[in-house]
Amino acid sequence: MRAGRRLGVDPGDARIGVASCDPSGLIATPLETVARGPGDLRRLAALAVEHDVIEVVVGLPVSLSGGEGPAAGKVREMATPLADLLAPTPVRLCDERLSTVTAEAALRARGTKGKKQRAVVDQTAAAIILQHALDTERGSGRPPGEVVVVPAAPDSRGERP
Repeated sequence: MRAGRRLGVDPGDARIGVASCDPSGLIATPLETVARGPGDLRRLAALAVEHDVIEVVVGLPVSLSGGEGPAAGKVREMATPLADLLAPTPVRLCDERLSTVTAEAALRARGTKGKKQRAVVDQTAAAIILQHALDTERGSGRPPGEVVVVPAAPDSRGERP
């Protein structure tokens, strides 16, 4: 298991849930909810710097059968500029199946309902995504998910290699 803090990110259409973990990579905890829109990626980058993370884990919504739909496409579109902004810190896409459902159930079980639940469900889902990634790495010895590749910078003629 690699040592170092990580951020977990649960991107949605209106909000982005963010979680972090301890330096040993054992426990993920909810951190913040970022409003989706102008400045959202800059806020995520600021959180990554503030928490001195070794990587950012972004939840990729895949279907129960493992396929990707339009929601996964939106996450991939968000992850590329985020990875570019954070480089050389890696951004990884990790399966987030049922993370929001699990987060809602956990919050209900704790008695958190209504507006209070909506305020923290995205952060809780991000913590579930990050915890799954940490547990997967601990079990396999390998970093989880798929690294988001940043397109190479254009050369002096404006062409990409």
